[in-house]
This record gives sequence, C-alpha cells and structure tokens, in this order.
Amino acid sequence: MQMNGERQIPATRDQVWVALNDPAVLQASIPGCESVERIGEHELQAVARVKIGPMSARFSGKVTLSELDPPNGYTITGEGQGGAAGFAKGGAHVALQSMDHGTLLRFDVQAQVGGKMAQIGARLIDATAKSLADQFFDRFAGHFADADAPQAELSTAPVRASPWRRLLTRIGGWLARRR
Repeated sequence: MQMNGERQIPATRDQVWVALNDPAVLQASIPGCESVERIGEHELQAVARVKIGPMSARFSGKVTLSELDPPNGYTITGEGQGGAAGFAKGGAHVALQSMDHGTLLRFDVQAQVGGKMAQIGARLIDATAKSLADQFFDRFAGHFADADAPQAELSTAPVRASPWRRLLTRIGGWLARRR
C-alpha cells in the first residue's frame, strides 16, 4: 500500500515538529491508540486497536525515527504485530514547510500487511488507511486549535473539558458530518 498527501496544520513549523515528537500528542492523535511510550532517543513503542472491515485487532509495535532534520522532517519506520490478525510494517517520510498561516506537512507512506488482515482485500485496507490518516490529521490539527484558544475565553469557562470529553465531542461531530 502506498499513500501520500499533504495537510496544512495551524501552527508554526517548530510547534508541529515538537508535537510530532511528543508521545502524548501522538497518542491523542492516533485513532484507537492505547499507549505511546518513548523507549529510546529515537524509538517509540505503541499499542493501538485497529478495525478493518469485519476484523478487529490489537497491534503492538515499535517505531524508529531516522534521517532527522529538525524542524524540517524525518523518516519513520515501524512494525507491529496483531496476533492472529497478522502484522503491519512500513515507513513514511514526513516533510514540514512553513506557510503564511501555519505549516504544510507532506507525507509519503509505504506499508505492507500480512496474515489474515491481508486476505481482506487491498481496497478495504486502502480505504481504512485513508480514513485513519484523515482522523489522525484532524486530531493532530485539533491539538493546536485547543492550545491556541484565547485566554479570555478559557478564563470565563467554568471548567475546561477533559481530553477524553473533547475527543468524544470530536468523534460525535465527525459522525454527524458522515451521515
């Protein structure tokens, strides 16, 4: 599977770079992610639940960052095991470019799946991957929208919603738009 594209993120290139290297931001942005932990200077370990068509699996894997060029981009490679569902492995090159109103994030992804998951079919896997990428970028961009909320609005709000409440609200909005 190959996928490439670009997204404009409403933040400076430096802010986007920091967020792309922050396990907490990544965990909140990756659909189905249960955990992201730094296990080395340029290595992360993650656990995520993924549903592709009728199949659902819990993947555990390791991700390595290489060709680091702060704050311009890097290459990310990883492999995950999903038990009886199979495996996924691949990589992506991520490039950041400053724009007038934020940062342009370009990505070029190559991935491979094996096991029972591969039997589902390329079209369904490609459609699911595109949907997961869209959800990731919506959540990732939302991180900056929340962080840039005007202080006056925050100070008059009784209590700011928890990250889970904000996530559920976004999912509800996303589901409403899909109908």
